[in-house]
Amino acid sequence: MAIEAVIWDFGGVFTSSPFEAFNRLEAERGLPRDLIRRVNATNPDTNAWALFERNEIDAARFDELFLEESSALGHPLRGAEVLPRLNGELRPRMVSALKACKQHFKVGCITNNVVSMHSPGQDEGQRKAGAMAQVMPLFDAIIESSKAGVRKPDPKIYLMMCELLGVQPEVCVYLDDLGINCKPAAGLGMKAIKVVDVDQTLAELSGHTGLNFDAELTA
Repeated sequence: MAIEAVIWDFGGVFTSSPFEAFNRLEAERGLPRDLIRRVNATNPDTNAWALFERNEIDAARFDELFLEESSALGHPLRGAEVLPRLNGELRPRMVSALKACKQHFKVGCITNNVVSMHSPGQDEGQRKAGAMAQVMPLFDAIIESSKAGVRKPDPKIYLMMCELLGVQPEVCVYLDDLGINCKPAAGLGMKAIKVVDVDQTLAELSGHTGLNFDAELTA
């Protein structure tokens, strides 16, 4: 079945993974590597991250809950220390790939985000010329968890995007840097790509779409 749409995650796809920044914070604080990932993975539907990304709590409450959850794992860390690390560095080749896809397919973005001064695109530099400002206008449709009240990996959010784009899941490619978010997309019939690095991602995306990104990016 021919591909009609390419659906993208944002952080960790168009920007470097926030987990890289989290690891740097952990090293700076003398905390176990991947502690923040462990906190995020504990009670993933009801923890501080889940509530914040669905906009069910504010930043102050997130700060408190994250501290409680990290303390329960034996390493207290305030949520307020984590939020500034969310912003990553833009990956220009991925942006170019999006532009190439847009010439041939519908393109959408599903992002788990938070209503916070530290969420992607919200600091002064990014508002002026940053990742969100450069990338978001390119999409035909955008779903933000903090506005939709639903977050990945809930299958509902993928179906919401399909409805917005007017396509069936079977004709979509989905890209995300987290396997837990790729799994429901694949379960719905999408061609899921777990983003590990740019070269691997563009190779897999080329295989699904038939586009030669080396040619597209140098044209």
